[in-house]
Amino acid sequence: MSQTDYDLVIIGGGPAGLTAGIYASRARMKVILYEKTAPGGQVIISDWIENYPGFPDGISGYDLGEKMLNQAKNLGLPIEMEGVTSLELSQTQKVIHLDSGKSVSAKSIIVASGASPKTLNVGEDKFRGKGVSFCATCDGPFFRDKTVVAVGGGDTAVQESIFLTRFVKKVYLVHRRDELRAAKILQERAFRNDKIEFVWDSVVTGMDGLFAVEDVHIRNVKTDEISTIKANGCFIWVGITPNTDFVQDSLEKDEWGFIHTNGRMETSVPGVYAVGDVRTTPLKQIATAVGDAAIAAVAAEHYVEGL
Repeated sequence: MSQTDYDLVIIGGGPAGLTAGIYASRARMKVILYEKTAPGGQVIISDWIENYPGFPDGISGYDLGEKMLNQAKNLGLPIEMEGVTSLELSQTQKVIHLDSGKSVSAKSIIVASGASPKTLNVGEDKFRGKGVSFCATCDGPFFRDKTVVAVGGGDTAVQESIFLTRFVKKVYLVHRRDELRAAKILQERAFRNDKIEFVWDSVVTGMDGLFAVEDVHIRNVKTDEISTIKANGCFIWVGITPNTDFVQDSLEKDEWGFIHTNGRMETSVPGVYAVGDVRTTPLKQIATAVGDAAIAAVAAEHYVEGL
């Protein structure tokens, strides 16, 4: 087991992590970023982003993530493709244990590990990659001229359902309430789209198929009526779960597992910060994640200087 000392370790390479890396690199901190999948985070699988300032015509999620990544690299931010398994936070010098078995130590840590899509827990696991998906941008083209079910009522569910209509013949959007939670402009677009049919007050209770999804079973929550939609796929967007397994009980979290912070992004442990979707915050957007990260990076710099 080898160990290297850093001023700052950033865990997660989405917009929050990359922004923290940009600030830390410009501050000439000895910093490294660890990302276990792909730098850019979930933004790179977003079809189109219209609400991030500076892009009046919008920008694809992939292009925005790539621009952020290139900016961080140009400023000299070291990025390693590694996951984090656990943290030791009892000492002033924190220890970060990595998937490879290697450990590094740091005076400060910024947790920017984001969140993952929630599942329905109705047996969909056996159809992952066989009709069940959490990403329209990734998998939409595989359902050309087919019928799919989408589940959810927030911004992601509605925006991704609209994107699916570029390929599919029909989208049944299943929502457990009788109105959507998505932004009004997205609702207006969805209601105008004749390829989208809304299934209100309903939940998915299961799915069947021989080799892939063929039937999606629906229950109306008001009448308990059971119905089946013949569909080739099911796209699920019912919320997110914070990626905090590696944190375990070392930081205070809320009842859903999101990390508590104050206005300076400080967690319950001095020198440890949380930013973006992984923390308790009323709004989970790229713009807010970037703002979180700027605050945390400057706070971490001042903390390290104070040591």
